Amino acid sequence: MSKKTVVIGFMGTQLDAGQGAGRWEKWRPTVSLMQHEDTLVDRLELLYAPKYLALAQVLVRDIASVSPGTEVNLVPVDVENPWDFGEMYAALYDWARGYRFDPAHEQYWAHITTGTHVAQICMFLMVESRFIPGQLLQTAPPRKQRQGDPGSYTLIDLDLSRYDILAQRFDQAHKEALDFLKSGIATRNKRFNALIEEIEHVAVRSSAPILLTGPTGAGKSHLARRMYELKKARHQVDGDFVEVNCATLRGDGAASTLFGHKKGAFTGAAADRAGLLRTAHQGVLFLDEIGELGLDEQAMLLKAVEEKRFLPMGSDREVNSDFQLIAGTNRDLRIDVAEGRFRDDLFARINLWAYTLPGLAERPEDIEPNVEHLLSRAAAEGGRAVRFSTEAKVRYLQFAKSAAAPWRGNFRDLSASVTRMATLAEGGRISTALVDAEIERLRWLWQEGGTATKRLSSKALPAQIDADSLDLFDRLQLEAVIQVCRESRSLAEAGRKLFNHSRSQRSVVNDSDRLRKYLLKFGLQWDALQPVREQV
Repeated sequence: MSKKTVVIGFMGTQLDAGQGAGRWEKWRPTVSLMQHEDTLVDRLELLYAPKYLALAQVLVRDIASVSPGTEVNLVPVDVENPWDFGEMYAALYDWARGYRFDPAHEQYWAHITTGTHVAQICMFLMVESRFIPGQLLQTAPPRKQRQGDPGSYTLIDLDLSRYDILAQRFDQAHKEALDFLKSGIATRNKRFNALIEEIEHVAVRSSAPILLTGPTGAGKSHLARRMYELKKARHQVDGDFVEVNCATLRGDGAASTLFGHKKGAFTGAAADRAGLLRTAHQGVLFLDEIGELGLDEQAMLLKAVEEKRFLPMGSDREVNSDFQLIAGTNRDLRIDVAEGRFRDDLFARINLWAYTLPGLAERPEDIEPNVEHLLSRAAAEGGRAVRFSTEAKVRYLQFAKSAAAPWRGNFRDLSASVTRMATLAEGGRISTALVDAEIERLRWLWQEGGTATKRLSSKALPAQIDADSLDLFDRLQLEAVIQVCRESRSLAEAGRKLFNHSRSQRSVVNDSDRLRKYLLKFGLQWDALQPVREQV
């Protein structure tokens, strides 16, 4: 189904003027546009100065007589001086921000023939900045004036990005976008603020892949969604935000989840499946932990990103999907490329815009504004205001910013901590006693509160290991190695973590063999240490 045509334009107080029958003998841009037999304007948003309401009403009646199918909305624009750039731009900006554009079902033409030159320039800027998601429309009179001849019109696409246009409202929009990406949190870390400023520029100007790296809980998923919402507000995407954690994808389920499948493609494929790439058409696909994808899926993804088409499992016909990819990972993909676990061509494709989000411990000055934000959110969700006592706030922030608080879970740990205190606060007041209890809880969580022997747990060792027969040194070391093994998905990955620095001093690097031999000293096998993981 074709899109409806919507024209946005100023009423020309001179060109569109005329009261008597003679008005039909002259070319009037707004009325003449509706007289083109091969073009139907479904709706006209007619901007006019309130003091010219009578003329606007004449135009409404005349348009109805020549184009009954055109709906006309009169939009009063009350500016004291129509030649004042700031005043005119502000009025048009405010109208566009409040207008409900629907690019999926409507196409927009911004008429620049009528109105003051200042109004025309402002219309140019609104279209170029995508606050009006459409094209510029220029109309012209016929060469020989004849009654009923509507003249001609032209649609214009202009790229004004090469001009350095400084406008107060653009600055305001830029600041609003930065604030939006930071969720309204007044962050103080210079490095983080500079990073967000560049991301804002890229988010609204580019549809190329973006790579977000950083530790778990640093906010990669949240930032990806905020980028999508910013693009959505600018009418740059029409589709959905689709998110998947690649660490949950294994076997046939990985390709099926991402690329879809045809019925019968594999055991259990009882019906066709579209897949997440097609679901993200015209939107944003966020692949968290992209380093966990298998090599086959990486190859398919590369083709989909570069060519916007791919083959679903079991199908012999390609499908199309035009999406923007945002990838996230807490791994160093350069190492994975060097060791053959990640395709170098895919890495090159997604590494055009790469940003590393710092962990919370690297941004101690941002802890306080984040705590205030989380308290406000807790108050909104719980329906009651919650505040620290002065002493309690000082005590909590002093601990939170110290080396004793590693914030290993980053913002997830901080959010959980504030939520606990807000929930337990009597009378909406977080006391020093509550803060002290929370600090002890966090110390326990990060294993900072006791001696080495207190942190030992027989459950950390397999049943065949007699913990009492080991020296404390060997027991601590073995527990740490087993923990790394349980958190890793392959012997090679665990070896890389354990021997990351010493490998540079060895002529032959075989992390897997070193780890296997260490485990055998205690009669342990790699497979026996692996937890059962859900297959998707």
